[in-house]
Amino acid sequence: MKAMFASLSWANYRLWFAGALLSNIGAWMQRTAQDWIVLTELSDHNAIAVGITMALQFGPLLFIAPFAGVLVDRINGRKLLVITQTAQAVLAVGLGALVLSGLAQLWMVFVFAFLLGVVTAFDNPARQTFVGELVPAKSLPNAIALNSASFNSARLIGPAIAGVSVAALGAGWVFVINGATFAFVLLALWRLRTDELRVVAKAPRARGQIREGIRYIRGRSDLVVVLMMTFLVGTFGFNFPIFTSTMASIEFGTDADGFGFLLSALAVGSVAGALLSARRERPRVAVVVAAAGGFAVTILIAALVPSYATFAIALVFVGLFSLTFSTSANAFVQTSTAPIMRGRVMSIYMAIFAGTTFVGAPIVGGIADTLGPRWALGVAALSGFAALGIGIVWFVMRRRHAEDSGGPATDQPVGSKASAAPAVTTVAEAPVAEDEHAVVP
Repeated sequence: MKAMFASLSWANYRLWFAGALLSNIGAWMQRTAQDWIVLTELSDHNAIAVGITMALQFGPLLFIAPFAGVLVDRINGRKLLVITQTAQAVLAVGLGALVLSGLAQLWMVFVFAFLLGVVTAFDNPARQTFVGELVPAKSLPNAIALNSASFNSARLIGPAIAGVSVAALGAGWVFVINGATFAFVLLALWRLRTDELRVVAKAPRARGQIREGIRYIRGRSDLVVVLMMTFLVGTFGFNFPIFTSTMASIEFGTDADGFGFLLSALAVGSVAGALLSARRERPRVAVVVAAAGGFAVTILIAALVPSYATFAIALVFVGLFSLTFSTSANAFVQTSTAPIMRGRVMSIYMAIFAGTTFVGAPIVGGIADTLGPRWALGVAALSGFAALGIGIVWFVMRRRHAEDSGGPATDQPVGSKASAAPAVTTVAEAPVAEDEHAVVP
């Protein structure tokens, strides 16, 4: 148990964890309320409208994140987070004011979703890499897993509160409440002990730094295979707002409370997956591959179960494997990447993981509209099986290569020589001090 919560022994991380948990509850309240009013109030149960909202909110990640990663690698993460968190608070309150005034229209929600996506494109890689300043390198995988536990604990609480709040107060107040919760993160950032923040190498301004990040990834077959799997599952599998909202309203005929409960059921499994991930000292590609298979099987079961109750139970296991997949992939990419490259690599990872929703969400929404939500879940299952196949092929090819060269064919842990990237003749590959704060691939 102590190992599971090891990162909480650091004062700065405790502050960040507490602030982020409260803010994440508000964020999940807003997501639930936003998806529900788009589906039931601003459109006539149109799943494509929900898909477009998701695409606009996550699409900017696909196009902006690589540039944001360069910025993250250059500037102070704490200052950048103050800017991005404040901007998100303003957007939440602004949307809430529109809904409360009765002026909100579908296109306005689209605009706010897009603006939030632009801010998130900078916020996501900043938050991902900032964790490396809060804990020493040996605690980074645990801190990443606990971040996921915080995020998904909020997903357990937020949708349930949102379902009740939308019915009692209206969606507008839910957005305003979310805007207020950003104060907790800003307070945590202000109260951090700056003298205890870990020193992370920053890249100097130079030309071609985005290309440099891409070359770094191309030189690492383990990163390439993880990103390929993430692309498939992130694009077609992780469209949970569409799956849960359409199954709740169309397949089972429930209201906002029923929708919120399904998201909470999904979060129960997600929290369990995050806590199990926190026990692992080193993330491995093998865990990512196995989790992709588990996700494929469980979401296929969810597509086939006959009732609301059995669907909710299936979602618990979907949440378990989906969170294990995403947390393991995230932790592997972060901990096996040189600190000076981490912002760029993580921005590319986030662009692939969340930004591809820009492509997948409208497609999955269209399938839910035309063929039914169960078929949309079937597409998600296919993406998981395809990711599993890619992982298995990579392991087979890796083993054959190892046998031909006479080397070992095991799944090397992070930090081994086998996982090191080839040299790139650029400033980003300048030597990094090998102290307790550096993560050397």
